[in-house]
Amino acid sequence: MTGHILKSDPILEKIILQVPQPQIATTNDVFHDLMSCVLEQQIHYRSTKKVFQKMLNSAKLERLSPANFYQFEERALGNIKLAAGKYETIVGVLALWEANKMDWQLLQDDEVVSTLSTVKGIGNWTIDMILLYTLQRPNIFPYDDFHLKQIMVSLYKLDPKAKLKAQMMEIAENWGNQKSLAVLYLLAWKQYQKSL
Repeated sequence: MTGHILKSDPILEKIILQVPQPQIATTNDVFHDLMSCVLEQQIHYRSTKKVFQKMLNSAKLERLSPANFYQFEERALGNIKLAAGKYETIVGVLALWEANKMDWQLLQDDEVVSTLSTVKGIGNWTIDMILLYTLQRPNIFPYDDFHLKQIMVSLYKLDPKAKLKAQMMEIAENWGNQKSLAVLYLLAWKQYQKSL
């Protein structure tokens, strides 16, 4: 699985040899994870704030769905002050689910992107998180991710002031169609360094 990356990127090769392979226990639940991103501005797999989990606990829910959203709204959303834009995004997500019964696993990456981007307030980063973590697509490179930018600037000695996205994309091309795995290793490396 990591063979191509090992041959093509000596920096990542060192990380792969040091860090245990990242494992993501996905929910496979796009609605739940999308709401996590909207409400917490972080996907719950990576969050340290646990705001979304506290809200679920308040509503006595394990998993958020369009069917139990009224309960979530009544018991959890009422306790926090939501920005108007964020509330509008939540309404947009609910409307998308009401209008469409989709099997997200059957959609191609670009179909997921075009469908989710119809909701005002859902941007590239959120969609990339859904593709990377929830749907576990193999070739996702979330160049907008703050942590990934920091890590790549540090490890690859990139100049953050000179077309950073282009520099990052050039490196990611070396990873072929295994960009997701490379990204997960880089993010895991940051956590690994903290634990040393």
